[in-house]
Formats: sequence, structure tokens, C-alpha cells
Amino acid sequence: MDRLETRELVYFVAVAEELHFTRAAERLGIAQPPLSRAISRLERRMGVALLQRTSRRVALTSAGSVFLEECRRLLEGLDGAVRRTQQASLPPRLVLAVRPGTGSELLARMLRSYQSAELELVFTHDGTKALRDGSADVALLCIGSDDLTELRTTVVTEERPMALLPREHDLTRQTAVTVADLRRDPMYRDHCPPMGLDEILDRVTLGRLITVVGSGVGERLTPGVRAVPVTDLPGTTLALGRLKDATRPEVTAFVRAAQSVMAGHARGPAATA
Repeated sequence: MDRLETRELVYFVAVAEELHFTRAAERLGIAQPPLSRAISRLERRMGVALLQRTSRRVALTSAGSVFLEECRRLLEGLDGAVRRTQQASLPPRLVLAVRPGTGSELLARMLRSYQSAELELVFTHDGTKALRDGSADVALLCIGSDDLTELRTTVVTEERPMALLPREHDLTRQTAVTVADLRRDPMYRDHCPPMGLDEILDRVTLGRLITVVGSGVGERLTPGVRAVPVTDLPGTTLALGRLKDATRPEVTAFVRAAQSVMAGHARGPAATA
């Protein structure tokens, strides 16, 4: 079979996501008949039925579901390759993706120690996506919650779970709390909302949110918020992630700078004075 064209992958993804040929054609800016012919030709070339078609609906076959995920991955990789190639023509620069409010103190030390190239921060709740699509070179990730497939990681630190509570909340009188304690309040959310730290702190201050974050947020608390340790949740391991084939010297230099900072952090102030 001849190698598939990028255009064919884009056509299939549009149809697979819309599950409607007319809407997919409108999305692509082409007529519907040639789109239908292109998908049929793709299925013949592959020798696999990707879609189930009736007069009323279009559905993915099991093979089509697999091919959709593969197409998304390939197109994302192609976009990333283009971005990285474009970046290679520019002056040395490193883009670091960071989850808002995560590892702030240690991250600040890393940034101060890195002098190899211009550094740009991108704040996002999906650092792995930023790595894969080429919009970031390095990302601060959470081990266990992020998809680390095809990535290399270097452990940075461990953050303890802390409950963010309004200053006058009854639980702030305790030295530690459990999840059961927190769930008694209707404002508690098991998962921290995907919003900026400033908004999270504002919501907690106003009594509209109680949630759990990493201990790195501690130095950024506002007067209206108290942080109390949570005893029955595991800590969060933070790591620097990058693509396995990342070879740019700026990436290597940042990881080395981070490792140096981490070593000093582990020794403590007395050892590094």
C-alpha cells in the first residue's frame, strides 16, 4: 500500500469526530461527495472498514476508533515537528510549560539558575499536550496523573497534600484533616478546578470552594485562606518531562540546572551556605 497522505488523515479525523459527512465537509471547507469518495478510497487502500454507514447515522468501527487515535497522534506529532523546526531557525529559546500554582518555590530557583538561553513560561493544565504538539520544550508534570507515554522524566520534588480552607472555617482549628472531614462541607471538590491559582484562592476566601492542592502553594496563600495538611491522601511527585528524542542543548542544560538546584534543596540551607 502506498504511504497515506496527511490530507487523508485530516479528512478521516473530521468525519470520525463529526460522525456526519455533511458537517465534516463544511468543517473542512470542501463538498460532501468528494469527501465521501476520499474516505471510501482510504478504506479500500487499507483493506479495513473504518466507518459503519446507514441512511440515518455514521459510526466508527472498532478499527476506526483505533485509527482515529493514531491519526490524532500522528497529526499532533507533525504539528510539533513543524514548530520545533521553526524554532530551530530562531535564537536559542526554551519554553517551559507549568501547571498554575505547582512547585512555585523550587521552580523559581530553577529559573534563576538557568542561564543558557531565553526562557518563556507557558501556564497550562495539560503539560503533556504542550510537549507533544511542540508548544513547550520542557514541562513540570505530576507523576501518576499525567500521561507520560513517549516522555522522559526527571523527578523534581514531592508535594504534600494541603486543603485550602476559608480563614474562619472550623477545620482550620485542626492540625490536620481527612478527606471525610472535607466532604462534610458542600463546597469541597475532590479535584482542583482547572483555573488559575488566583481565582482558586479568591473562591476559597469567599467560601465558594474547598479543595486540595500541593504544599508548594503554601507561600502564595492570601490572608483569607488557610492550608491544612490532609493525612489520608498521597503526596504528588513532580517531575520535569520532555520528549524522549529531545536533543536540543537548551533542554539538556535546563534539566542539568534543575538537578543542581534539586541537589542543593535536598542538602538543605546549612549544607549549601
